[in-house]
Amino acid sequence: MAKLRRLADALEKDEPFRIQIAGVRIRVPERAQFSIEHELDDDEEEIEFQLKWPVEPHSEIESEGESLV
Repeated sequence: MAKLRRLADALEKDEPFRIQIAGVRIRVPERAQFSIEHELDDDEEEIEFQLKWPVEPHSEIESEGESLV
């Protein structure tokens, strides 16, 4: 839950943030589009939180003000 709270805080502040998923660090820019999707099948139900943004060339310098979620 702590990761989800830090993610929500970054989104509310319209700030970029970094998250590590399966050992990969990902930088999500402040302009990322957030959406929630719902799927219902015969035997299961799913809610998916999704962030999308255009791919940009990677910068070797990361802002120190960004939190790692």
